[in-house]
Amino acid sequence: MDVTDARILHLPVNLAGTGWAHVNALRKKDVDARLLVFWPPRWRPDEYDINLDLPRQGFLRQQLVQWRALARYLPQTDLFHFYFGKTLVPKSLNMPILKATRTRSVMHFLGDDIRNKRLEQLDYRKKFDATIVGSYAATRWVPDATAVIPPGLDLSGYEPVPAVERERPLVVHAPSDLEKKGTRFVVEACKQLPVDLDVVHGVPHEEAVERFKRADIVVDQMHYLWHGVFAIESMAYGKPVVTHLDAEAVRQTEDAFGVKVPIVAATKDELVEKLRPLVDSFELRKRLGDEGRAYVERVHNLDTVADRFIDLYRTLL
Repeated sequence: MDVTDARILHLPVNLAGTGWAHVNALRKKDVDARLLVFWPPRWRPDEYDINLDLPRQGFLRQQLVQWRALARYLPQTDLFHFYFGKTLVPKSLNMPILKATRTRSVMHFLGDDIRNKRLEQLDYRKKFDATIVGSYAATRWVPDATAVIPPGLDLSGYEPVPAVERERPLVVHAPSDLEKKGTRFVVEACKQLPVDLDVVHGVPHEEAVERFKRADIVVDQMHYLWHGVFAIESMAYGKPVVTHLDAEAVRQTEDAFGVKVPIVAATKDELVEKLRPLVDSFELRKRLGDEGRAYVERVHNLDTVADRFIDLYRTLL
């Protein structure tokens, strides 16, 4: 079966708009892809094709809805593209059913679902026909991942914002979780520098975007080993980004994609030291912003990401 003849269902979450972006990119390439969600995210209420709208309470009530959905969509689907370690019904039952019906499956890990977990805790990954991680940093937890496919952005919606020279640069930090992203270290570092700080938290995505488009410098996170979607969006707007990165994953990424990772790597203890050159130099901020945009065009272009999915699907169908 060719990919363009297959029916592909992405499910059951849409974290940071990932699933919705993927199915729309695939549809542009004449792939029959749809997104099913248990519930739409609060800040992305319309991004789905199928919304199960599970009952918020009651395990048995939820299971009834989920099993009805499996009965309905299994005959309509050639490949299930799951996200975040979740399946439509419990994995112990969902996966044998897919095997029995010869329906192909992919598990696409997104970060928190695998981070700091022992490999034996992720043994369920072997039940899928393929596994995807979004970065080489994630292969420390899933070393046998079938593919590394970075998150994609539709760059037609991201026009670079020209850098502005000003006496007190604006640092923007947009944590989804204040503790997990190390927000207090960002606040403490910025107190030691001649900068203004905008912490964007708990607001709709559209408002968050408008606020970090004004940034001169973006700080992503201080605890994880790789950047998130916020950093990718910031680079797409031409913003220099500072975050915590794993050096080996940087090397692997540069080897795999043939481009330098233009992000300033920093730990929480060296954040002031790594921020200072950016604060002092408008030219450095501008250069890294331009390099960040070029990097996103090479590595995170949604059109290219969709091609990577199609290549993987072809090996399974």
